[in-house]
Amino acid sequence: MYHVYTERNYSELSKSLIGEFMNLDEAMACAKKAIEEDSELNYIVEETDGHFNSYGELVSTIVAES
Repeated sequence: MYHVYTERNYSELSKSLIGEFMNLDEAMACAKKAIEEDSELNYIVEETDGHFNSYGELVSTIVAES
């Protein structure tokens, strides 16, 4: 599963989830569309398999970012 996030000015505090996708192509299309609408946004696409670490956080790998 792929999660698409946007953030403003590379600030982790402004990170917000905008979509979950099973297909990487759909996730990338969503990410690119989001930053086209607002030039101050950056996107992050993360891949996850549903596992959590010992802190209860979802384990993910960054696939793409702007």
